[in-house]
Amino acid sequence: MLDLVLANLLSAAVLCFALGVLACRLGSDLRLPEPVQTGLSAYLMLAIGLRGGVELVQLPLAELAAPLAGALLMGCAIPLWSFAALRRLAGLPVADAAALAAHYGSVSAVTFAAVTAMLESQGIPFEGHAAAMLAVMEVPAIVVGISMAQPLLAPAGGATVGRSARGSSVGIIASKSVLLLLGGLAIGALAGPAGVRPVQPFFIGLFPGVLCLFLLELGRLAAERLGDFAKVGGRLLAFSLLAPVAHAALGLLVAAAAGLGEGGAVVFATLCASASYIAAPAAVRAALPEANPSLYLTCALGITFPFNIVVGLPLYQAMAAALYR
Repeated sequence: MLDLVLANLLSAAVLCFALGVLACRLGSDLRLPEPVQTGLSAYLMLAIGLRGGVELVQLPLAELAAPLAGALLMGCAIPLWSFAALRRLAGLPVADAAALAAHYGSVSAVTFAAVTAMLESQGIPFEGHAAAMLAVMEVPAIVVGISMAQPLLAPAGGATVGRSARGSSVGIIASKSVLLLLGGLAIGALAGPAGVRPVQPFFIGLFPGVLCLFLLELGRLAAERLGDFAKVGGRLLAFSLLAPVAHAALGLLVAAAAGLGEGGAVVFATLCASASYIAAPAAVRAALPEANPSLYLTCALGITFPFNIVVGLPLYQAMAAALYR
């Protein structure tokens, strides 16, 4: 376990994230321009989708049914119990609980990229349809999280809230991160290995370096959000640290039942443990304007994301090794 933690802490991706945190703490002007951030995010989404689509088309449908069903199950179930826990145990208002449930039910593509990079650096194989599980989990959780708030907010907000929620369902799918991911899957599947081969050096070979740059900027952003601890409170802090581990443990059981190998189980557990901070915030801001952004951004980006990158990845790998032993 200690070896896994040290190996992950000393990886280039994690060290770049730490450099971003350090830059923020030192008051440095180190900051990637907004157009560069947007470009890096688009590159990662499309690259993940392309690679997943190429692998997807080479697999028989029988191998995909159970893993994708498990991904859909967890994507819909996590926001349900997260909403209940945040309402009863943390005492959050409806809108804030629904917003956080949507974030924690959805997934982080950057955390996915980090866990796949970690496994590849260790030579550990995992199923090629992992990116398809990412795509399946991202959108339904946001819709479920937002939908749970609508009946409870409708008496106060009237029909306006309902229209916002219905519009958000379409908006989520049309958002650039989801569209790039799903579009990349489609392009990779239609083009196949031969069609993607000419762009492979760009989308596959440069992927680890681009991920490092993106994590550098996310480290700075996460450090800025850490200053909002006072607004988060002890119960939300506990949720942000304990929920990922609980979701990862459940994800490992579902992965084993779905027939995934040990490497694939680590990826799936990490997806279950992650929280969205790209697609979910945009959808929540549009559909639940009553929700407090400092709460869901601080929890997802300031606490859970760095926890997963630094501690979660080797922890989930060790949990998978114990389960598959």
